[in-house]
Amino acid sequence: MSLPDLDVSEELVAAPLEPWQLVVWDDPVNLMSYVVRVFRRYFGYSDERATALMLAVHHEGQAVVATGPRETMEVHAQAMHDFGLWATVRKAPL
Repeated sequence: MSLPDLDVSEELVAAPLEPWQLVVWDDPVNLMSYVVRVFRRYFGYSDERATALMLAVHHEGQAVVATGPRETMEVHAQAMHDFGLWATVRKAPL
């Protein structure tokens, strides 16, 4: 039995990449110098950038330390957990 020929025309469009954020939260355990060291070592941030982010975490309770595709931010969140930091991923506001 043969199948009939179908004239199907579909246009495939990729879903837009929505940005996600990696948020690091303040905690009572880690020293500020350690948080700076993690940001420098893992993300390659300069001392000034890492310090500014650490101070935001310390004074504001949280800081967005990276933005990008969801899967990448989830990998970063796991890395922060491995370093003993509290981190979550959230959709970036549009």
